[in-house]
Amino acid sequence: MLNKSLLHPESIVVVGGSNDTHKPGGAILRNLIESRFKGRLYVTNLKESEVQGIRCYQDPSQLPDVDLAIIAIAAKFIPETVGLLAFQKNTRAFIILSAGFSEESHEGKELEDKLVSIVNHVNGTLIGPNCIGVLTPDYAGIFTKPIPKLDPRGCDFISGSGATACFIMEAGIPNGLTFANVFSVGNSAQVGAEEILAFLDESFDPEKSSRVKLLYLENISKPQMLLKHASSLIRKGCRIAAVKAGSSEAGSRAASSHTGALASPDVAVDTLFRKAGIVRCYGREDLISVASVFMYPPLKGKNIAVITHAGGPAVMLTDALSNHGLSVPRIEDNSAKELLAKLFPGSSVANPIDFLATGTAEQLGTIIDYCDKKFNEIDGMAVIFGTPGLTEVFDVYKVIDEKMMTSRKPIFPILPSVMTASAEISDFIQRGKTFFPDEVTFGKALSRVYYTPGPAPAEPELPPVRTDVIRNIIDAATDGYLPPAAIQTLMDACGIPRAGEAVVTTREDAAKAAARLGFPVVMKVVGPVHKSDVGGVMLNIKDQAAVMAEFDRMITVKDTTAVLVQPMLSGTELFAGAKYEPKFGHMILCGMGGIFIEVLKDVSAGLSPLSKDEALTMIRNLKSYKIIQGVRGQKGISEEAFAGILVRLSSLLEAAPEIVELDFNPLLGKGEIILAVDARIRIDKKKS
Repeated sequence: MLNKSLLHPESIVVVGGSNDTHKPGGAILRNLIESRFKGRLYVTNLKESEVQGIRCYQDPSQLPDVDLAIIAIAAKFIPETVGLLAFQKNTRAFIILSAGFSEESHEGKELEDKLVSIVNHVNGTLIGPNCIGVLTPDYAGIFTKPIPKLDPRGCDFISGSGATACFIMEAGIPNGLTFANVFSVGNSAQVGAEEILAFLDESFDPEKSSRVKLLYLENISKPQMLLKHASSLIRKGCRIAAVKAGSSEAGSRAASSHTGALASPDVAVDTLFRKAGIVRCYGREDLISVASVFMYPPLKGKNIAVITHAGGPAVMLTDALSNHGLSVPRIEDNSAKELLAKLFPGSSVANPIDFLATGTAEQLGTIIDYCDKKFNEIDGMAVIFGTPGLTEVFDVYKVIDEKMMTSRKPIFPILPSVMTASAEISDFIQRGKTFFPDEVTFGKALSRVYYTPGPAPAEPELPPVRTDVIRNIIDAATDGYLPPAAIQTLMDACGIPRAGEAVVTTREDAAKAAARLGFPVVMKVVGPVHKSDVGGVMLNIKDQAAVMAEFDRMITVKDTTAVLVQPMLSGTELFAGAKYEPKFGHMILCGMGGIFIEVLKDVSAGLSPLSKDEALTMIRNLKSYKIIQGVRGQKGISEEAFAGILVRLSSLLEAAPEIVELDFNPLLGKGEIILAVDARIRIDKKKS
């Protein structure tokens, strides 16, 4: 947990402070001095008696007690220094800038572990190592630039990469984005992004705390902590956006070499963010655009008025909004005719509202008023206004600023002339406003923010299951795939509907089972995992003689221990399954079944436990959702029934966390009826 010594230190020592401001120890001391740190500032350097005008202690043991140590010396000397400060100088917070730890070698990891042990022993806080530092309203404890002017209404920003933190701030500051606190966690030896987010949640003050949190992550070591506190913050009125880098195999390898920690699986990250209500971003500009959207009131509907004096950008923005689920509706009522009469000939108010290159600031103000007060179908406005440099546009940007403060509907300013109108944009930013330089990037960001769901219920209500029956099966089983009879019992215990079936070991029993279940039947081998690949599935068997002949063939297939007999059913093939992901927990998956899951790879995932609404959202996010709804006269499949199976599957996993793999493939769906036709379940009682 972050402590007072880190957040509000009364004294700071820069260990390895230097007169050379091109070195981290010199740059961070300069930044502390220039930011006018109000407490006592000390320096240690073995070779200097004064550094940047501050008395220097060549022997750290001569230092007085000090709250916070910012360390920029070689890695091999740091454990001894940290020990001296922790045990002799009552230092309880440490920011270690130096590299050379777990990100480099096993020996570096051992040094890092020593540091954590020392700091934990005195109940202290450690940021880093391998980071750029911390920036708070109390002190500029970073050795890099830029150092933004801090604003409590700005963003709290947590980054696993120091350089990336700098680049993100550089991208945001020119757009008017402000920051409240910046934390670079580096290797996260003791304190990672999760712990900082937990602190921001637990110390949240609705009157004073920032309501926007930005994250740059290369690994997520404590996903459940992240889920808990991100969800809590969003429920308190905050908005969170995150970049999770390392989604490809090569990117994951690069992330691991950068931070010394294994990168998290990408599908698991997606499910975690969605469950928490975090808007996922995919790069610096994307994160800045989403953060800038956060600075405006949330949209209450998806209908946008595009207001412009330049046709091309309006067309591109309209495409971006429409292609990502928002709407630019046509405006053609009497109020539209009334507005058109107030504009120059040639203008259009159909939406986009184009008031021409000759349009005036006064006309823009009138258009905004109509969109705000008379066009009831409009939920928000995007105003695109640049300049070719023929005239100044201070008056236009002043109107936008004034209308933003009075409009009931959000107004998003897109100001593309970042060079030609740089003075006007600078003035706009000085008024405390954020803008968007690119209309397409803005359109995508706005759509993603609008369609990111809020946090799922922390403890969703799950359907009851026969926990005693489930536990008897799991406790008696050994690791590996469960036999069909055990799977049938588990499905019955949690209420998942299944096709009638029988597992047989003789040809005579196969014939009797087929007669009881009713012809035609399906026969499948029991044992091989991929039944179709070994000729282990036979459909539409119509009489007892064929059943016995097929049994004789199947029982000789390699690894076969029995044969499964089921009635021949028809319907649309669906899939439901689950996979245990270490640290994250169980991911539940759904999609089209049979071979389609392998060919189309159209699968939605959610993190267990699932609420009914989460399950329905998963189904509706499938690219093949229209098939489930029913197309070309074919009857659809009940979404409620499909979602019910997913939620019951979640109940099963809660009762049997030892399950590491589960496939119901296929489920056969027809109208209100969905039956599990084939299933496999693997358990591992030793899973971490």
